[in-house]
Amino acid sequence: MGLAWQRAPFGESPAGRFLTEQPLPERVLYAEPAGRRMRVELAGRVVALSDQVTLLHETGRYPVAYFPAADVAANGLRPSRRRTRHRELGETVWWSLHLGDRIFDDVAWSHPSPPAHAAPMASLVAFVWDAMDAFYEEDEPILGHPADPYHRVDIRASSRHLVAFVSGETVADTRAPLAVFETGFAPRWYVPRGDVAATALEEDPRRTFCPYKGVAEYFDVVAGERRAPAGAWSYPAALPESTRLAGYVSFDPEQVEVRLDGERLLAAAHQEVVATGTDRDLTA
Repeated sequence: MGLAWQRAPFGESPAGRFLTEQPLPERVLYAEPAGRRMRVELAGRVVALSDQVTLLHETGRYPVAYFPAADVAANGLRPSRRRTRHRELGETVWWSLHLGDRIFDDVAWSHPSPPAHAAPMASLVAFVWDAMDAFYEEDEPILGHPADPYHRVDIRASSRHLVAFVSGETVADTRAPLAVFETGFAPRWYVPRGDVAATALEEDPRRTFCPYKGVAEYFDVVAGERRAPAGAWSYPAALPESTRLAGYVSFDPEQVEVRLDGERLLAAAHQEVVATGTDRDLTA
């Protein structure tokens, strides 16, 4: 998402192209100051606190927050035996945290000997996201992965005519949808719940999480004997920056026929989301 994910400029399938004589490398690493205070907590302790966090953007990955080693609880950080290798940054050394009588193995990593052009990375430490209790920017918890300053969620009111069908039966009809333009994704269209047929949605147990919109609750879309499992979703408790989505439903164009001003919406390519990894946790 943002700068280096999906269809973004440095993503694996960018929507546009750089107008340069020489093509860019297939993979790009871009490091920049986060410009905000961040802290990490584990087992009731602050294990890192810094105003000098570096965000590393890497093609095909969410941004990763790296903390100066001097701002990490050094008395609790111990090198572990694990070693891996980063394609561009070389050897990756893993660290364990010793906090009182508790030991958390392989919960942080660093790149002690990067190539000369990446030398600033040598003194930085990153943490396994889902091994920590919490990450904060100032005093607000940050969920899923470090916030990407290049990721936007723009929500716009529209008067376009949107109709959704299942097996030819209308399940939603509105002239007041919301258009959601989110970095790296094709536009998504949301329908006021009042413009969805009363019997068309049945709760589905699936849940997903977006760091910018919140927890998505899913519905089976039902029309007669036909059912589209988890074919619609909503954000009933959307995060503050996306509160306009509360009370709206979006339909999956792969399962539900959606027409906008009479033209069918087709599922867009390169929209996959990787939910888990050492540097992120998008479980609901």
